[in-house]
Amino acid sequence: MAKPNRIPLFPLDVVLLPSMSLPLHIFEERYKLMIQRCLDEHIGFGMVLASGHDVASVGCTAEIIRRIKDYPDGRVDILTEGRSVFHLIQVLEEKQYYEGIVEYPEDIDSPLDPNQEARLIELLQQCYGLLFGQPWVDPEPGPSNILAYRMAARLPIELKERQALLEMRAETDRREFLLGWLAQFLPKLAGRQRARQRAGGNGHGLVN
Repeated sequence: MAKPNRIPLFPLDVVLLPSMSLPLHIFEERYKLMIQRCLDEHIGFGMVLASGHDVASVGCTAEIIRRIKDYPDGRVDILTEGRSVFHLIQVLEEKQYYEGIVEYPEDIDSPLDPNQEARLIELLQQCYGLLFGQPWVDPEPGPSNILAYRMAARLPIELKERQALLEMRAETDRREFLLGWLAQFLPKLAGRQRARQRAGGNGHGLVN
């Protein structure tokens, strides 16, 4: 099915990635209208990173997976999931909420390196074990060309870096980016864990 070139737009201080789950609490009147339209017409909307008056030129469409809770005053909790990367060509202000004219860039088809993938999974498992005390399990194994997105969605990556990852058009580049990020983050994470253990052993709390 063809992807729409005009979509409702939700600028937010968040970077949504393809296949990433994101719960949202909708409370502004304009976005309550937008979400109701999406529910009524069974359409998605576009999420773009917004900081002040700056709006990113690349975003990700969101599909509403579930309507979680309705409030008496019209607020609503929904669960969304990232779908397709889009390039924002024009922002429209013809309705109470924003809309966008968008196009959908294709990924560069590049051969995937199984050794790179194995190393990436190994580092992610180490990181996940330190962060959450359990192994990482791909919740919904999907196409291999969005593996990096599925991994990044579970990691505490800063918005600027997450946006850079979203804008990369080759899965090999995204995986290489994650390898570099994990290689830098793991030693810091391990150091914090050791400091917490020492602090717990001598009766003093750790000041972050």
